[in-house]
Amino acid sequence: MSSNFGLVPIMAVVAIQLFLIPSVLSLNLTNAYLHHKCNNTQGKYSKGSAFEKNINLAIRSSDSNNFLNGFGYIEKGEDPNKVFLMYQCRGDSYGSKCRSCVDAGVSELRRRCPRNKGAIIWYDQCLVEITTINSFNKIDYENDFYLSNPNNVSDKELFNKEMSALLVELTDKATDKNNMKNNKFVLYAAGDKRIGTKTVYAMVQCTKDLVTTSCAACFEWIFKMFSECCDGKRGGRVLGTSCNFRYELYPFLRN
Repeated sequence: MSSNFGLVPIMAVVAIQLFLIPSVLSLNLTNAYLHHKCNNTQGKYSKGSAFEKNINLAIRSSDSNNFLNGFGYIEKGEDPNKVFLMYQCRGDSYGSKCRSCVDAGVSELRRRCPRNKGAIIWYDQCLVEITTINSFNKIDYENDFYLSNPNNVSDKELFNKEMSALLVELTDKATDKNNMKNNKFVLYAAGDKRIGTKTVYAMVQCTKDLVTTSCAACFEWIFKMFSECCDGKRGGRVLGTSCNFRYELYPFLRN
C-alpha cells in the first residue's frame, strides 16, 4: 500500500459498499466516486494563466475516437506550462458512458483540487489524471488505494487460492499480444469462476499507454496487495493509475 494514501477509513469503505447493490441493472446505472488525490508537489496555477488555458485545450481536444477507444492521453503547451491529461474508462464503459464519466471527473477535480497542477480521481467507470509529468508508457507505483467488502467468505483458504488463479488467468488474457482491437492492445479482461457454492466475477485492466510487458509488471505489483486488501473478502479491488483489478460475488460489468 502506497504511503500517499494510507488505509481507506472503514466507514468510507462501508459507505462505498452501499453503492454496490447486487443488481446488474442498478450497477450499470451508477458511477460512484471512489477516491481522489490532489498532488501538492506540482504546485498551483493562477486563474487565467497559460497553464489553465492549456488544461482547457487538453479537455476540449478529447474527440469521439478517444471515447470509443476508452482511453485518452493528451499533451498541450510548452514548458513550464505543459499539461498532460490522461483518462482510462473501464472496459465495458466506452463511448458515451466514457465521455460522461470523464466529464464528471474533470468537473470534480476542479472542485476537489482547485487550481492544482496535479490531480487524480477515480470512479467506478473511469479514472482521470491531470499532471505536469509525462508518464506515457510508465507504471505509476506511487498512487494506489484499495476497497474491500467488510464480510468474509466461509472458506478463506480455498477462496484465496481460486481467486488468485482467476486473476492470473485474466492477466494472461489481458496481456496476450494477440488480444488487440483496432491495432491497439486491449489490456483488459473479465471473467467468472465457480468457487465452492459461489460464483465470483472479476476484471483486470491496464491503461492503454502501456505495452503488454509493462501491463503484466503492473498486475504483478498490485496483486501483491491482495492479502492486504482482499484476504477472504467477499469483494475487493486495488486501483492504481496504471492498472487495477476487481472481483465481486455478483455481476458488476455490462455484457
